[in-house]
Amino acid sequence: MSDWTAFGRVDADGTVYVKTTEGERVVGSWQAGAPEEGLAHFARRFADLVTEVDLTEARLNSGAADAGHSLSTIRRIRASLAEAHVVGDIDALAARLDRLATVAEEKAGEARAARDAARGEALARKTALVEEAEKLAAESTGWKTAGDRLKEILDEWKTIRGVDKKADGELWKRFAAARDGFTRRRGAHFASLDAQRKQAQAEKEELVTEAEKLKDSSDWAATANQLKDLMTRWKAAPRASKEAEQRLWERFRAAQDDFFTRRSEVFSARDNELRGNLERKQALLAEAEALDIDSDPKGAQAKLRDIQAQWHEAGRVPREAAAGLERRLRVIDEKVREVMDSAWRRTSKEDSPLLAQMRAQVAEAEERLARAQAAGDARRVREAEQALASKRQFLQLAEQSS
Repeated sequence: MSDWTAFGRVDADGTVYVKTTEGERVVGSWQAGAPEEGLAHFARRFADLVTEVDLTEARLNSGAADAGHSLSTIRRIRASLAEAHVVGDIDALAARLDRLATVAEEKAGEARAARDAARGEALARKTALVEEAEKLAAESTGWKTAGDRLKEILDEWKTIRGVDKKADGELWKRFAAARDGFTRRRGAHFASLDAQRKQAQAEKEELVTEAEKLKDSSDWAATANQLKDLMTRWKAAPRASKEAEQRLWERFRAAQDDFFTRRSEVFSARDNELRGNLERKQALLAEAEALDIDSDPKGAQAKLRDIQAQWHEAGRVPREAAAGLERRLRVIDEKVREVMDSAWRRTSKEDSPLLAQMRAQVAEAEERLARAQAAGDARRVREAEQALASKRQFLQLAEQSS
């Protein structure tokens, strides 16, 4: 500790003085003991002031204290020095306090600027949050995303400090109004959506009813087209609520599956039958194509007629195979006809069994006429003559064409 007593004195009557550049001034009176003790007492008071200044300076330099508060302390101590009841180097302490006051004022100014900047930044952040909330409230249709974002904005809002009360209140009113507006618009949307879903549910229930009426039908082509049309209408209809949509879809799909499963089974059985018919006709065709038409045309003709009878009994075959099979069988039939016609043209009139048969019929008709004439039956004679004339005419025509 400095010997602050050197800056004071005690006169004979106990008056204590402090020495300054402006001269001495009275700081007190000491009657309790030796003058040295009085000086030491008032020097300790000065030391207390120095200690307070040391602490204030240390806190100011470290940044731990508020510069404005430190400035107030410095000014208080500095103002008290003119009448302080202390003994010490008051001039030096005053000069020190003046220097500290300058430092504190600078730091206080910096702190005010920082606070103003922080306040401006906080105001800008809250303003940006309000504008974002207002835009969400006015435009967004992503209800969940927008709702979650408004909650995040509120949480962020609570962390922002430093905006003056009036500005903060005005911004809060705007934010609250935006949030309320979004809530009302979202509520109206879902109310409308709920109404649409109820209407969609009614429409799809009608489609399900129609599908269930058709599921047992055996009019395969017409019903399949009707069910396809119902599916098109289902896809075009709005969606019902998730639970209703799933329940109705299961019924709708089940009705379609019932019909198309039955149709598939019937068509499968029909295809199996057609394939069996195809195999039978292929076997008959192979048999027909193996006929020895040139060597035995009559036998080939008879066998072909039997094959053709079995062919018709075999029934239908798959559409894509029918034309080819019929064409191949027709080729064999035409070949048999050509061979038979050629054989017929090579037969002489005397050898023709048809002409022989027709001559026998003419001879028989002549005999019937002779018997009728012998009996004298005019009616029988007329009938016999007519029959004989007819048969002679056919024989003549046959002979001419041979």
